[in-house]
Amino acid sequence: MLPALILALAALGIALLRLCSYRAQMLEMARALEETPLQSNLRLTVGMSGAAPRRLCRTVNHRLEEARQLRLETQRRDQELKYTMACISHDIRTPLAGAMGYLQLLEGEPERQREYLGIVQKRLKELEGLLDELFLYTRLLSEPLPLECQETAVLPPLWDALAEFYPQLEAAGVEPELRFDREDRRVWASAEALGRVYRNLIANALRHGGGGLAVSGGDGEILFSNALRPGPRPDPDHLFDRFYQSSPARETGGAGLGLSIVRELMERMGGQASARITGDTLEIKLSFHARNA
Repeated sequence: MLPALILALAALGIALLRLCSYRAQMLEMARALEETPLQSNLRLTVGMSGAAPRRLCRTVNHRLEEARQLRLETQRRDQELKYTMACISHDIRTPLAGAMGYLQLLEGEPERQREYLGIVQKRLKELEGLLDELFLYTRLLSEPLPLECQETAVLPPLWDALAEFYPQLEAAGVEPELRFDREDRRVWASAEALGRVYRNLIANALRHGGGGLAVSGGDGEILFSNALRPGPRPDPDHLFDRFYQSSPARETGGAGLGLSIVRELMERMGGQASARITGDTLEIKLSFHARNA
């Protein structure tokens, strides 16, 4: 009887010691979490044996790492947004200052009203486009912006985009050439996002191209081709970088966000955008997600 009692008391003592050790370790982990700044790379350690304390420690460390990565991503997005605003501020001020200047000229030369109002309208249209690009790009940076994709007809959004740019295409003497093996081609995409991709690519061809625009399509791919202007060649490896300009003078206007938006929208639809230069022709290929792949 006595040996059994001694064994029971010894087991109880060991259990109490382990419980005290657990309590001390939990208090130490709580103290570390309370006293360590959020910006630190804190990692908890556990000196106790047993699967449960180690599991708790791993779980807490995993959550700490998730929170750290979220902070870093938030800081990165905030820095990108500030950089975006700083880079585009000049592009926004330029058409606005131009419009204001011609309005002042209009007061002194009312006989040239039609000419000056046309220029003001053009400058304000440029400003509208810049603000539209900036708004969409900042949304893409700061929000998930989910896209509802489905089997989408390729040509109707393209026809709408070309019709929207008809005055600019006509003024530039550009007659788009469409080369599709089938008119009923469909891709996995958001119709709205696809239309935006088309518009940005057409605007890019008008702004930076040397004339001509061909759009062709096959199985899961669409190719935009246009001649290059004489002078500096764009770098296909950086063409989709934000604010990239092949000419530092930026004489062709734009904020350098159009193709960045194309790439971002394509990736959010499960596809990708790529570019290459063949001879004197720039080719931008849209590759769409294969739904049944």
